[in-house]
Amino acid sequence: MATPLFDKDQRRIIQALRKADALSRSALAERLEMSNAALTRISRELLTLGAVEEVAEGEAQGRGRPAVPLRLAPSGGYAVGATAHKGLLDIALVDFAGTAIATHREVVEPIDPQQFARRVRALTYELVDRHDLLGRRMLGIGIAVPGPALSLESERWNVVDEMPGWRNAPLREMFSTELGWPLWIENDANVAAIAEFYMGGLLREFSTVVVLLLGYGIGAGVIVDGRLVRGQFGVAGEIGCLFPGDRPRPSPLDLLSSLRAHGCDVSSVHEIDPASAAQRPAIEQWLDRAAAQLEVVVNTAFAWLDPGAIVLAGAVPRSMLDALADRLRGAPLVTVMDERRPPIRVSGLGGSPVTMGAALLPIHAIAAAP
Repeated sequence: MATPLFDKDQRRIIQALRKADALSRSALAERLEMSNAALTRISRELLTLGAVEEVAEGEAQGRGRPAVPLRLAPSGGYAVGATAHKGLLDIALVDFAGTAIATHREVVEPIDPQQFARRVRALTYELVDRHDLLGRRMLGIGIAVPGPALSLESERWNVVDEMPGWRNAPLREMFSTELGWPLWIENDANVAAIAEFYMGGLLREFSTVVVLLLGYGIGAGVIVDGRLVRGQFGVAGEIGCLFPGDRPRPSPLDLLSSLRAHGCDVSSVHEIDPASAAQRPAIEQWLDRAAAQLEVVVNTAFAWLDPGAIVLAGAVPRSMLDALADRLRGAPLVTVMDERRPPIRVSGLGGSPVTMGAALLPIHAIAAAP
């Protein structure tokens, strides 16, 4: 990992601005219970580092000469995220404020880690050059992998069978040799949670969220008090183990199997069409069963973690995520004393948030509140 770029108090200010968009120095000092003198000194440091900027005079609101607010500087740094799925490679470039600058997706044959790293390196340099970022601060690269950790110490992963050469491979060593930038590797459900937390705006409302990802299979990412929860052995959120793979489970792979069992000729989630008369009966049947299976996940997440939001995300069509959410909201879910029920939401990011979350990994690691 890279040497810390920001100290504890600097990171607290960065996170406060990430939540609020822009704040005056006095408002920041009050919010963080910090003296005005200390806030002024630290904000000056962040201005020098290029991590924050003053809002232009014409953008400041108020009469007379209002205090000049601070906000995150998009040019404070840039990060890249990449992930490989079955037959696809995705890459994204984001700025320090968490805004997507560019994305790229291409169809690929089954690709091993070395080939993946070489292609990511080539695409990264293309994106950096195209957007005139040569010489700018590059914070690092985040890689999302579809599968849980086998060992946090060695950073080896139980990657799905369809990705040859990935399972139990020394991915950090292989990627670092090719990519040359600070590197973060994380499970796809965990990075989806990061994307929802930052780009989905959840951090402005909540400190604790659970994201249920219907990606290759099914998994969950958990953020508690703004921190990603990985667990003792790196497998927190591996809810797929609740649904053994030899039985029906609420995953996209299982949905495809259900469609084929009903005579529908589909081979990928991109061919799923809820509006199709041929597919609709199988989809409705799967939604009923998947929602019933997810009730236990939602109830236990609510009881153990008390999240501000439980978000459904993934590669299946948005209308299917909405239908799952509607079924769950109408189910006899648990409540607490004030009759509050599990707060079910659907991702507003569109498609899978995995690649965006991978791009945010370096920013989260370097600049999130300690």
